[in-house]
Amino acid sequence: MRYAVCAGAALALCLSATSSFAAEAHHGRAMHIPAYITAAVNDPSRPDSDRMRDVNRKPAQVLAFAGIKPGMQIAEMIPGTGYYTRLLCRIVGDSGHVTTVNFKVNMPPPPPGAAPRARRAMPAPAPLGCDNVTKGDMQPASDMTLPSGMDVVWTTENYHDLHNAMFGVQDFKAFDTVVYNALKPGGVFIIEDHVAPAGSGASDTNKLHRIDPELVKQEVESAGFQFVGESRVLHNPADDHTQIVFKMVDKTDRFLFKFRKPAT
Repeated sequence: MRYAVCAGAALALCLSATSSFAAEAHHGRAMHIPAYITAAVNDPSRPDSDRMRDVNRKPAQVLAFAGIKPGMQIAEMIPGTGYYTRLLCRIVGDSGHVTTVNFKVNMPPPPPGAAPRARRAMPAPAPLGCDNVTKGDMQPASDMTLPSGMDVVWTTENYHDLHNAMFGVQDFKAFDTVVYNALKPGGVFIIEDHVAPAGSGASDTNKLHRIDPELVKQEVESAGFQFVGESRVLHNPADDHTQIVFKMVDKTDRFLFKFRKPAT
């Protein structure tokens, strides 16, 4: 695999640091971070732009809660700039694989007489640094397909977007059933997203880019998933859930859910 890893004394330092427990508690218990997760987070080949975000995104704790391990087969929906793709591919290693899934966006036409929408130029994403990643073709979210035999389906900070008209998803039970069918028995669906006020449902998904965690539970469980639990490692009590998330980059109150496909 083509990525840099900790070596020599640096590797020993990485592993010794990993054998300790995370500072944040999970439901009152210290969370153990496996050595392979800390090694991936500490990999010097990760871009500085990713490393700067670690303090708020807490990737080691998130990945440990999710149970990501070497050898896993993972489908990552809407990977964005690849922040988590670069970590997932390092952890699963040569015996595992990551498939990224992107969706077509259908923007409504501007009103008659309106000026054309200006498109912000986006920087090219940093290299993944792995050769165990397959970039899937762009596909409609309303007719999504995923590879079969997955150990994990992963999505961070974008499940809410799928509720917006530009993605065209009308039936979330059907959408989440595709995820369910892609997973092996016992496989897990990991969702991290920005918290909207309780009882708000999907009313803030477009304006604030937030979603009510209870709606997510209801939708995913309707497809047959079992709710395993949540981590509050990304909880931020200073967020009152009224700001658009782009004004609080990486500092919003976020939920982190794990759902499991029953083993039998």
